[in-house]
Amino acid sequence: MTTFQNDQDQIFTGSGTPLDGEEVVLSFDDVDVRFKTEFGSVHAVKGVDLRVRPGEVVALVGESGSGKSVTSMTAMRLLPRNARIGGVVNVAGKDVGRLSERTMRRLRGNDVAMVFQEPMTALNPVLTIGTQMVESMELHGVARGQAAVDRAVELLGMVGIPEPERQMAKYPHELSGGQRQRVVIAMAISCDPKVIIADEPTTALDVTVQADILDLLRSLKDKLNTGILLITHNMGVVADMADRVAVMFKGEIVERGTVEEVLLRPQHDYTKMLLGSVPRMGAGRGQMGISVREEVDETAPLAIELKNLVIEYQRLGKAPFRAVDDVSFTVRKGEIVGLVGESGSGKSTIGRCALGLIPAAGGEFRLLGEDITRMNRKQLKGLRKRIGVVFQDPAASLNPRLPIGDCIAEPMVVHGIGDRKSRQDKVYELLDAVQLPREVYNRYPHEVSGGQRQRICVARALTLDPELLVADEPTSALDVSVQARVLKIFSELQEQFGFACLFISHDLAVIDLLAHKVVVLQNGKVVEAGPREQIMENPQEEYTQRLIAAAPVPDPIEQGRRRRERHELLRAQGEEVVELHLDDPSAFRESISGEADTL
Repeated sequence: MTTFQNDQDQIFTGSGTPLDGEEVVLSFDDVDVRFKTEFGSVHAVKGVDLRVRPGEVVALVGESGSGKSVTSMTAMRLLPRNARIGGVVNVAGKDVGRLSERTMRRLRGNDVAMVFQEPMTALNPVLTIGTQMVESMELHGVARGQAAVDRAVELLGMVGIPEPERQMAKYPHELSGGQRQRVVIAMAISCDPKVIIADEPTTALDVTVQADILDLLRSLKDKLNTGILLITHNMGVVADMADRVAVMFKGEIVERGTVEEVLLRPQHDYTKMLLGSVPRMGAGRGQMGISVREEVDETAPLAIELKNLVIEYQRLGKAPFRAVDDVSFTVRKGEIVGLVGESGSGKSTIGRCALGLIPAAGGEFRLLGEDITRMNRKQLKGLRKRIGVVFQDPAASLNPRLPIGDCIAEPMVVHGIGDRKSRQDKVYELLDAVQLPREVYNRYPHEVSGGQRQRICVARALTLDPELLVADEPTSALDVSVQARVLKIFSELQEQFGFACLFISHDLAVIDLLAHKVVVLQNGKVVEAGPREQIMENPQEEYTQRLIAAAPVPDPIEQGRRRRERHELLRAQGEEVVELHLDDPSAFRESISGEADTL
């Protein structure tokens, strides 16, 4: 595993750094954060200095545990009681460390607003959208009563939500993920804050929805001259949005500069490693030292054969919901087929059906030559011996009460294979295969990292030497460097064991890197399918074109070109480019201050 010296010099290019006397809406001066725990003090943030100017996007980049979210929370003064904070944080010229709690509550919203990663948890599930927006404005003295209702409708329209009057009466669960995030952004700008802290604002969203939200945020900062502190681990999002970048590693900013300087000419080893771990759209095979067998034997037997598959979910008092509708495709032994689509496309439903977890309502689903739609539970159990599965969340798919060795050996126990000694030998062999030390055998899942847990899940999936592996978003919950290691190990194991693989993902760059064939799903139907090169380099269907165009790349110049091409594509297909619908920012600000003065 690569290590980085934390005591090497910080790398500051100097370009793009605010000059003395320039207006700054958010500043961190020598900010230091420690958490007191029962195991001692945890030094989470170490002497961070950062500035955000009006109308500027500054990206704070790093992997899990780097301290970027803790840094942002100091500006909102929302850290837990066991935090010890040093240094000075200024928001709109106010030192937040010296403010009373009452003044701080007013500062939140009026001067600084937050857009969180998961909009569903940021909104109250038992209150309507309208109630929450009105409450926010009344709390901050922006508007009251009918004036607040009218402004809420106006704000929803501004962020591009259709029929805003109707949406006011809906609850968060009745909106899509992208619409929920637009509601959060509407609430954030309702008080016209000087700066918005966007903490992973698109991580939980599909790629096309992500592109729309980034367009909205870009339009917002241009029209309202709002400063944005963008917290993210996604280098493509950084290339798309940021003016300046600061890279965090173990609580310190190790490199900073303009987006072009940091992403195109990185100086620090950690920044270079991060950028080298990102699979790039259009680059195809051979990235990050990952090799995949180019040719697949077209005479190899079929591991998966779907013919006109239909899967339905029963609904009380309503007609069944058809999640998969007339889907047909095949996967041969030794072949990796990427199943691509956005949330609700039906891709995970097909994966669950392959494991016999949900029944098919029609059509044929043949696994390893057996039609699973006609099999009973006993027959399915026998078939599952030949199938491995890797789920999206490694923590949730491992039993927290079992040592790691027992977790990996569990399939052998379930199917009554081998004795204790032979199982232990097999587990050691698999730990070697996924490049984990044998010492983890007696540890528990919570004692290892997320990337190690996912490697354990891969080892467990290969315990019975499966002929087919179903991988459902196996790397989406991982940091980019961890994802790169897991993908490399995965490709090596596929080459070694020769299993067929149904690789389910919404990450087109990963599919471009690994897959032999690609199947694109939308609303339960196949919209396009074919060899990887054909689908990724010359897509024919509008939906596939939009998916590929929306995937960001970690090169600001290339990403700028791709963004312009995407906007042209949307207009050619009769779609609107998402933007803040605001013709007169001055009138918008005057209406807020005027209504606040009358309260």
